[in-house]
Amino acid sequence: MFSQHPDISHLISLAVAPVFLLTAVGTLLGVLSNRLGRVVDRIRVLDEIAPGLDAKARATADGELELLSRRMRLVYTAMTSAVFSALFVGLLMVAAFVDAFIVMDLWQAVGLLFIAAMLSFIGSLCVFLREIFLAVTSTHSPMR
Repeated sequence: MFSQHPDISHLISLAVAPVFLLTAVGTLLGVLSNRLGRVVDRIRVLDEIAPGLDAKARATADGELELLSRRMRLVYTAMTSAVFSALFVGLLMVAAFVDAFIVMDLWQAVGLLFIAAMLSFIGSLCVFLREIFLAVTSTHSPMR
């Protein structure tokens, strides 16, 4: 049932690469969280001033609120994808250690989990880039 002598030091050295990926995902989540906070703050400001605006300014504010809503959904999607990436990395590390201690062939599962983690991370970065493009192109909003 248990493998004879798993080389724990080798296994731990192999686990270092996924830890770096977890660090990158954690950093990305921090950046995304800050961007989400800024979008929410701007929505709150617009909601506070909206009742006192005339019709033209109100229409402009509604347009910006729509844009902010799109940005918020993009950040949320990027965060979700990044969290899935971190979960896949965690499962990858568990599978690698289980494979070392129990005689099972989990290396295909480890490979698939790594691919899933990287695809989730890449997806998160792509959605994040889209949100950045949206934010940059909206900097000339009349409400700013």
